[in-house]
Amino acid sequence: MSAYGLLAFCAVYTIAVATPGPGVAALLARSLAHGVRGAPAYIAGFLVGDLTWFAGAAAGLAALAHTAQLAFAGLRYAGALFLLYFAYRLWTAPAKAVEVGESGSAQSPLEAFLGSLSLTLGNPKPMLFFVALLPTLVNLRALQVVDYLAVAAAIAVILPAVLGAYVLAATRARGLFREARAVRLLNRCTATVLTGAAVAVVRQSS
Repeated sequence: MSAYGLLAFCAVYTIAVATPGPGVAALLARSLAHGVRGAPAYIAGFLVGDLTWFAGAAAGLAALAHTAQLAFAGLRYAGALFLLYFAYRLWTAPAKAVEVGESGSAQSPLEAFLGSLSLTLGNPKPMLFFVALLPTLVNLRALQVVDYLAVAAAIAVILPAVLGAYVLAATRARGLFREARAVRLLNRCTATVLTGAAVAVVRQSS
């Protein structure tokens, strides 16, 4: 794999990760609600999910996707259910003023990791990128072991950097919500965004 090919992949992948979608919506909603608490585990779920998609694409998952549509639809619905569950928790959460530096109650690291992992595996955006777009950027059949490692390393650097920037931006915005009424409005708005993201995921599976 040439250096130009790797750079081209990095550029397109960065755009794909940064483009708003169900995953980014869930990340922003979670960061607004809980700050940075659990963010590393949550981002790790996205990372493992993308690495799983990359490994699957390298193993011929693009061909499998055309013959296992039911299984892939199931993954999408699982991701949508996670979004709806998190939206329900935000909508019904008691309003509490956010203090600067306070993270509030949040999921355990394992819950955060599994939630973002299931969302990534069922999210149409990474699915389309790795199954449909990646083969047009990288000749997967011609890759050597060192090439696989280089692409995996690029994913491991780009995704946490981009999503980490989203987390920091959303966390800084939490300082605006120091009254219970504002927090209740925030929870309801983010729950609505997550519900919309879940609907988008389901519509992509139809």
